[in-house]
Amino acid sequence: MTRVLISCGEASGDLYAGALAAEIRRLEPDAAIAGFGGARLREAGARLLGDYRGFAVTGIKEALRVVPRSWRMLRQLEAAAIAEPPAVFVAVDFPDFNFRLAARLARRGVPVVYYVSPQLWAWRAGRMKTMKTIASKVLVIFPFEEAVYQRAGVPVEFVGHPLVELIPTPAPREAVLREAGLAPDAPTVALLPGSRPNEIHNILPTLAAAARRVAAAVPRVQFLVARAPGLDGALFDPVAPDRFDGGVRIASLEGRADDVLAAADVVVTASGTATLQTALHDRAMVIVYRLPALEYAIFRPFVKVDTFGMVNLVAGRRVVPELIQGDFTPEAVTRETVSLLTDASRAAEVRAGLAEVRARLGGAGASRRAAEAVLAVARAAGRA
Repeated sequence: MTRVLISCGEASGDLYAGALAAEIRRLEPDAAIAGFGGARLREAGARLLGDYRGFAVTGIKEALRVVPRSWRMLRQLEAAAIAEPPAVFVAVDFPDFNFRLAARLARRGVPVVYYVSPQLWAWRAGRMKTMKTIASKVLVIFPFEEAVYQRAGVPVEFVGHPLVELIPTPAPREAVLREAGLAPDAPTVALLPGSRPNEIHNILPTLAAAARRVAAAVPRVQFLVARAPGLDGALFDPVAPDRFDGGVRIASLEGRADDVLAAADVVVTASGTATLQTALHDRAMVIVYRLPALEYAIFRPFVKVDTFGMVNLVAGRRVVPELIQGDFTPEAVTRETVSLLTDASRAAEVRAGLAEVRARLGGAGASRRAAEAVLAVARAAGRA
């Protein structure tokens, strides 16, 4: 029996970890999988040792708040690995936590596979030395990452992006909009303000202000907000329908991001995995993001890329407009959104760029390829 320990710390990581665990079980039905994750990992047959909810944060203040819980979880997972040594440990993104856990387990002789590698090429490049020390194999999901790790002498394999195969078939546009109380034939803008409470706090009020301006500029336009599941409803007060006058039609759906994206004509989304999700739905988008001013001033000098949106990084050029920090204003969001709604040639140009992005993400089967690589590492170490 092959024991596999998996650790992920946020919703996207849980999605990828769950798909990976399911493929491992298909390849080795008697594999015993345990880990730190969420519903997706558990549904794939893993025994949860801890739930990630509440650990995924952005910003210094929020990170400090969860430090005690993070240390307790780290010690708990290490203790579990000592009691029942895994054949392989799989770290899924979530680097501030997983780097520490991986280092501890590597010192105990456990082979480490890092899946969905942190963006070392973008910032804190010094962590590459740590990765080289702890990882038996790094499985990357973007094609340009492979060369970065090869140059650093880190064993690496490009497996493709798991989202390509994990995007569900959405409900029909008409059904989604009618369910939300919106008009199926009206121009629709999807608003995706992020999945973490502090992201939503920093982003959603500006999106609400922009919605009022877009509504004044585009006849019959309406807005559909994608609410990440399990969050306090008060976070979404800025887009509550009763906050708007009769000239703005706005609604929300919880846990239905793919349906929201498929029902939209244009998407305004927080930077992150949602940008790739939007590209896979072939929707023109505007990328936005904001950190507290002090935190941005601290982190910006360490960022080594000129663009932030993942779709632009994959494309190698700016195919989608980005409004980051000071550029993220209601006026700028309105300008870009109205342009994409009313200028068909510009929207088509953006979507052509997104088609390039989709082509570079690899074909279906990323989770299967990752599972094969994980089991190969365990066998090579003589532990499977």
